[in-house]
Amino acid sequence: MATAPVRQGPLKGVEEWDDFVAGRYREGKDQSQFRIYDEKANPSVAEFYRLNHANQTLAFVLEKENEYVPLRKGKKSIWDAAKYLNTLVDDSDPDTDLSQIEHLMQTSEAIRADGHPRWFILTGFIHDLGKVLCLYGEPQWAVVGDTFPVGCAYSDQIVFPEYFAANPDIQVPEYQTLYGIYEPNCGLENVHLSWGHDEYIYRVAKNYLPEPALYMLRYHSFYAAHRHGAYRHLMSAHDEEMFAWVNKFNPYDLYSKGAAKPNVQELMPYYTGLIAEFFPEEIDW
Repeated sequence: MATAPVRQGPLKGVEEWDDFVAGRYREGKDQSQFRIYDEKANPSVAEFYRLNHANQTLAFVLEKENEYVPLRKGKKSIWDAAKYLNTLVDDSDPDTDLSQIEHLMQTSEAIRADGHPRWFILTGFIHDLGKVLCLYGEPQWAVVGDTFPVGCAYSDQIVFPEYFAANPDIQVPEYQTLYGIYEPNCGLENVHLSWGHDEYIYRVAKNYLPEPALYMLRYHSFYAAHRHGAYRHLMSAHDEEMFAWVNKFNPYDLYSKGAAKPNVQELMPYYTGLIAEFFPEEIDW
């Protein structure tokens, strides 16, 4: 039986979460170094997942979809959202002095340097804007973290799977079968994933970006599927095809943080033009 995690509180800020994820999937690790989730070594991460896995029920996800999918949080420009997200920077985090805009530009500039299409560059810039959910009052366990399907059996490839023992859905037999409430190969568009910033920014950008970009936004935290091959029984052939784009995007999200600090003012004209190419001045959030 797993011992209880050391209670040192949840993550200090989304930056701490980003640092953990980047380290977990760092290039150059051998296989033995992956999937090591030591609650004593990472007590705040363990506590985060304890809360996440206990509270991300199907009912909770449906409630948040009803609240946020209609996009009733007002109109903002992409720049306004990025500036708003900047207020999320945690001054207690000693590991980074980057603003949220600077981190987004690190990702998008790495994509740009490799000669990818303009929509791909823009996807890198906006991929974390859904974290404004924290500023709407959502707890971090409902904003960041690896995402996973609800309403069906939990994969053992999800981080800390033992913490699902505290989730009320574990007591619902229908939700604990392989397919649960879904049909075989029904397609991920018909599957409810745990609520977080991926789904929110996907909904915000849905009418403006090409489909590969939308897959990148919606599933970049679905590590059990794109990193470990889980949940293929729910995916359609089209999902399998489009996940090639998710895999192409993921390294830029994880490994760009070590790049040089971008000069936001110098890059502003480029990104202003890029955003205007795909988005109107203001969009619904």
